Amino acid sequence: MFDYLIVGSGLFGAVVAHEMKKAGKSVLVLERRSHQGGNVYCEERDGIRIHQYGAHIFHTSDKKVWDYVNRFVEFNHYINSPVANYKGELYNLPFNMNTFTKMWGVVTPAEAAAKIAQQRKEAGITKPKNLEEQAISLIGTDIYTKLIKGYTEKQWGRRCTELPAFIIQRLPVRYTFDNNYFNDRYQGIPMGGYNKLIDGLLEGIEVRTGVDYLQHREEYHGMAKTIVYTGPIDEYFGYCLGTLEYRGLRFETERLEEENHQGVAVMNYTDRETPWTRIIEHKHFEFGTQPVTYVTKEYPADWKPGEEAYYPVNNERNQALYAKYAELAAKEENVVFGGRLAEYKYYDMDDVVGSALEKTALLKRIHVV
Repeated sequence: MFDYLIVGSGLFGAVVAHEMKKAGKSVLVLERRSHQGGNVYCEERDGIRIHQYGAHIFHTSDKKVWDYVNRFVEFNHYINSPVANYKGELYNLPFNMNTFTKMWGVVTPAEAAAKIAQQRKEAGITKPKNLEEQAISLIGTDIYTKLIKGYTEKQWGRRCTELPAFIIQRLPVRYTFDNNYFNDRYQGIPMGGYNKLIDGLLEGIEVRTGVDYLQHREEYHGMAKTIVYTGPIDEYFGYCLGTLEYRGLRFETERLEEENHQGVAVMNYTDRETPWTRIIEHKHFEFGTQPVTYVTKEYPADWKPGEEAYYPVNNERNQALYAKYAELAAKEENVVFGGRLAEYKYYDMDDVVGSALEKTALLKRIHVV
């Protein structure tokens, strides 16, 4: 019998598995997919590491988390500086002086601030009733129309006038010429790819891929004293209370016989008519100089149970349903739920690592081993 059975080999499961093994516990990891690593898994082709499940840029202001992941792999100096493509017009993101200069021809921060203030005033929105009104009240009509509206409607599969205002609490606006998307102190891509990070975390631990724990629950349930479950919480309980909603994604990757296709790792397509939300050119994450390149078109998709879940639909109905599932989870003996799917939460990668470290520290303290 193992001390721990970890269901899922993504970042959360891998960190918990590593920490438990380091504490002297026996650990078995089950992974439903044919590979370990969850959504950070990369596939290498022609010396280029392809982010199979969308762009992943590690960023954090938590030095403890940064130092932790750097124990397993060194990170490069990549800075996320995406570009927005609106019908062939290119704008820097996040919204900054480069964006405002291109859009309005303004030169100074004062001119940019005045332009935004003017558009907000002209809109006359005092109590936003939906996402569209909320965005316009924050940033004005031009930026909303060109850089927010179409992208958001594609991502959520609904019109902005049908989405709740609380989805956008604030919009980052910088009155400096700074294209760094994140404000965090630390940022980069693992040198050698995310597989190297996962491999380091799971070194010396048995991982069984291609195993769906929920379909073989009776076989595996008695194999460990404690189970750490990182899959969808509603699926664990057989959807007995209803189905939590997600947005899905679909990826199309192609090899191009050119050295440099778009000059940036991530380009967002913000008009409504272009069916994909962004194109990722993977080699730029690691400053590749290969004679060929790989690009991935990322399409938003409606989601059905059994498909890969990406973004939780954060509305009142789903949050209330998750709370009921969380109550059921709290009653499960010797089962710990953690990670983005088990907690129905959008996590950045540093949040996943931090949460996993907190969970393992708690397990060690209460001796649930």
